[in-house]
Amino acid sequence: MDERRETQSGLARMAGVDRSTISQLLLDGGARLPNAQLVASCASALGVSSDWLLGLSDRPERAADLIAAAMSITEAPRALVDEQIFNWHQEAAGYKIRHVPAGLPDMLKTPEMLEWEYTPSLGRTTGQAIGASEDRLEWMRGARSDYEIALPVHEMTAFASGTGYYADLSADIRKAQLDHMIELHSQLYPTLRLYLFDARRLFSAPVTVFGPLLAVIYLGRNYLAFRDKERVQAISRHFDGLVRAAEVPAHTVTDHLIALRRALD
Repeated sequence: MDERRETQSGLARMAGVDRSTISQLLLDGGARLPNAQLVASCASALGVSSDWLLGLSDRPERAADLIAAAMSITEAPRALVDEQIFNWHQEAAGYKIRHVPAGLPDMLKTPEMLEWEYTPSLGRTTGQAIGASEDRLEWMRGARSDYEIALPVHEMTAFASGTGYYADLSADIRKAQLDHMIELHSQLYPTLRLYLFDARRLFSAPVTVFGPLLAVIYLGRNYLAFRDKERVQAISRHFDGLVRAAEVPAHTVTDHLIALRRALD
């Protein structure tokens, strides 16, 4: 009441009770406990949770406010490293970042691969978007964060063979992309660790875990972002499962990529 600058009369009016009822509840050692309806009315009037008024929680925020703080839906523009993703990477600099991309990870793609992938959505601005993203991609690669990236084995197979999503991607671009990934993984390992899992055994939506701070699920047009400890840990455990069950673990991924590349010669 002090924080809200509310009087006993004002609270009584908002809660729909007599002022004497509020006065009695506020007496030290008062013999009367409020019923659930009165607790709910007072909590609503004061903008706090009923649990906090009853001493059952250390957080005065209402459940809706806690959920809103713990989870947010953010627009996901069709771009390379969009502003929101880059801000999250900066916030988590120095923490381990764990990532399941929707396809091949953008930070490992060649400019030619990026141009092929983003031209249908970005049109004539694709070149500008690639140029604007190069510095951000370099920052992310050198941000003192360990990266663990997990993607399905079939994604790499489809890419190398030019099937499915990659059906109209030229062999030259695919060869250059595989060479680029082989070089990066060889140079950056173990700071960068790539795992390939069997999607027939385990499924994963595109997710990113930014250390202990944040976990994000990519929905296509939006990001669903969680900041509460329990959900961040749950999504981290999900990623742990992908790593443990990886058909191609990080220390053999380079050999796997080399084999895919040789098959294209």
